[in-house]
Amino acid sequence: MKIAFVGKGGSGKTTLSSLFIRLLAARRAPVVAVDADINQHLGAALGLTDEESAELPAMGAQLPLIKDYLRGSNPRIGSAQDMIKTTPPGSGSRLLRIDESNPVYDACARSVPLEGGDIRLMATGPFTDSDLGVACYHSKTGAVELCLNHLVDGRDEFVVVDMTAGSDSFASGMFTRFDMTFLVAEPTRKGVSVYRQYKEYARDFGVPLRVVGNKVQSPDDLDFLREEVGDDLLVTVGHSDWVRAMEKGRPKPFGELEEVNRNALDTLHSTADGAYEQRDWERYTRQMVHFHLRNAESWGNERTGIDLAAQVDPGFVLSERTAPQPA
Repeated sequence: MKIAFVGKGGSGKTTLSSLFIRLLAARRAPVVAVDADINQHLGAALGLTDEESAELPAMGAQLPLIKDYLRGSNPRIGSAQDMIKTTPPGSGSRLLRIDESNPVYDACARSVPLEGGDIRLMATGPFTDSDLGVACYHSKTGAVELCLNHLVDGRDEFVVVDMTAGSDSFASGMFTRFDMTFLVAEPTRKGVSVYRQYKEYARDFGVPLRVVGNKVQSPDDLDFLREEVGDDLLVTVGHSDWVRAMEKGRPKPFGELEEVNRNALDTLHSTADGAYEQRDWERYTRQMVHFHLRNAESWGNERTGIDLAAQVDPGFVLSERTAPQPA
């Protein structure tokens, strides 16, 4: 399953996504975690040192390798250079599985030991001085979108993406790639403003969206969130001594996480599991093609010098039954 955590900067989405990843690891589920935020903090939230986080390979730097691998023997794609971030898979494309070995994971993922088992962690890479004035951050998240487009995943295995903050998530079709999106909102006007934006786009594209209230300290905070987001409010999280200890570099065993916060994570897990019942691979593939054609028309055709609409395989539907090409 593909799970996204979104919210404004400082809302706590990275902390909550890391706690959710820890819960999945404790339950021995295969997990690929992806830090797709412009501020790369997921590694630290999962217990990596600053040095270890800095050594994570940037997916954006591996984009030529990713394209070449995923292209496979797809006859509709003349070369890896012809692929853009929205290029959909077709007959002959190589697909990714969560719990496998492949050149993409070898190049981009690093193993992170957590209680219950190791998870794979990938990162888009930070926005650097060399990017200033010549690039946008979405050129880096394109590697994530391309991988999600070629991913075949099942119910009891997870990709968890810590998304870039705020409405920047809508700069590509990646926001439609998830079985469940958890929007982390503080009980403030700014905290719920991103929810209103996300709600509109989520409704238009059938994106499952639930709100996680964070930093909720009083009944008044809870009432505010209920008034602002209504039935989309799934659960709330308050202060955590466990999280504060982790942020100080003094981590405690995950089993010592406060019961109320552990119950909140259980609710996230069960909600994500329920979303699997609504999975529609045909709609998922249609949306993939929709955004590819939009990108092709707006900039892709001009940049590549070819008609990228020809990359669409009209008879191809991505699903768990799709047989991947051999590596």
